[in-house]
Amino acid sequence: MWSRRQSRLKTLACGVEELRCRRREREAALRKARREQQLVSKRLLREDAPEEAGGQSAAVLLGEAEVQQFLRLAQRGTDEKEREKALVSLRRGLQHPETQQTFIRFWCRSCRLEGSMRTLVGLLTSNRALLQLEAARCLHELSHSEQPAVAEACLPATSYLLTYLSAHSSDFIELCLYTLGNLIVESEAVRKQLLAQGVVPALAACIQSPHVAVLEALGYALSQLLQAKEAPEKIIPSLLDSSLPQHMLRLMQPGPKLNLGVAVEFAWCLHYIICSQVNNAMLLTLGALPTLAMLLLDLAGAVQRMDDEGLELLACPVLRCLSNLLTEVPVEATGEQMELRDERVVAALFILLQFFLQKQPTLLPEGLWLLNNLTANSPTFCTSLLSLDLIEPLLQLLPLSNVISVLVLTVLCNVVEKGPAYCQRLWPGPLLSCLLKTLVLSDTEVVGQSLELLQLLFLYQPEAAQAFLQQSGLQALERHQEEAQLQDRILALQQTAIRG
Repeated sequence: MWSRRQSRLKTLACGVEELRCRRREREAALRKARREQQLVSKRLLREDAPEEAGGQSAAVLLGEAEVQQFLRLAQRGTDEKEREKALVSLRRGLQHPETQQTFIRFWCRSCRLEGSMRTLVGLLTSNRALLQLEAARCLHELSHSEQPAVAEACLPATSYLLTYLSAHSSDFIELCLYTLGNLIVESEAVRKQLLAQGVVPALAACIQSPHVAVLEALGYALSQLLQAKEAPEKIIPSLLDSSLPQHMLRLMQPGPKLNLGVAVEFAWCLHYIICSQVNNAMLLTLGALPTLAMLLLDLAGAVQRMDDEGLELLACPVLRCLSNLLTEVPVEATGEQMELRDERVVAALFILLQFFLQKQPTLLPEGLWLLNNLTANSPTFCTSLLSLDLIEPLLQLLPLSNVISVLVLTVLCNVVEKGPAYCQRLWPGPLLSCLLKTLVLSDTEVVGQSLELLQLLFLYQPEAAQAFLQQSGLQALERHQEEAQLQDRILALQQTAIRG
């Protein structure tokens, strides 16, 4: 009797380990794909009112002659008011893509002193504050262009925009930051020049600004910089050596001083840093994990207070940061790092999942991916899932989509693979009937994940295998017999069910 049981336990261990390795390989591939997802964008800071143009639209299409005329007036007008008015007219014209093309063509042909960009840079560096501001606004309009040549044209202005990040006017700093953010994403040459001129120290100085608008603009510019293909090698190491990470985490601390817009921008910055995997150990040392966990609790509290306007904007990067950072933490140190009772984290996550289900279903996969990473290597988080009776709410998500089904099934695999004690909490229950329904679906990934879950369940809970056979489970598999990628799994499940 002893030798038979010993042999069976050995087979069980091999089967579970094989399933676990297979699933981890798929999850690693998915993590890589998620890390490579980016949110490159451009922002436009525009405050024109329609009445500013006499009741007409502020934007005016300009020809080459008009562009040259406004540049000439801006440079050599009889007084400052006339020069400013010319720049305002030029700025409105630059809201048109056609005028932007005209301006760039003119710049490309002209190497003379009165060339378009040289004139604009000259006005930007003048000692007239109003002319400086309008010239910066013209550059900002250009930076929002979708034309690749624009960034090259604006290259002579970038060093001045960087210098003006230490200006006294918060409005001017904000404008420079958004302009730099727009240009950074378009051109490697711009990024290379800015890095050589010390863009990281300049941004680090800005993060201590008391002005919320400046901090939000800084977060945007920084997130654009961090998405560059060369960021892991050339940008993020110097950023981690600066004071930026500590201040970013400070600005994401929950509390009455937390500003949603600022927190959103820096949460995305943190996401790109974590995805680079340059030095996540440093972020853990700085307390990134407890900060994010507390922010997760704060978001759940906002949902419960019905104070959820704009919440999804912050929830998405926070969930991604937590999900990816958890993969860097040793299993035994997860609870210590988060400095929270597991039940609180899991309960908060399910509050958010319910909110997403009602208002932002596109974020459900983000929440489930975090739940997967919480339960993958942690028996305590799996215990929390069971003790809070959250299996049935989880099963209710299965019919929503194939993507969600796979994630839900993966979380359940995490629980089942922890051993017989966990399976006993799941059986008897609604799990088997739900899995029988997934077996009739056409999506092979959903069916494959269901097969793995069933095999784990049968290995630990033979009674479930008998119930599966009694409910015509093997017949449900017949429709997938011809699908090559499922044949091995179906055979293994059939053998396990019959043996059980």
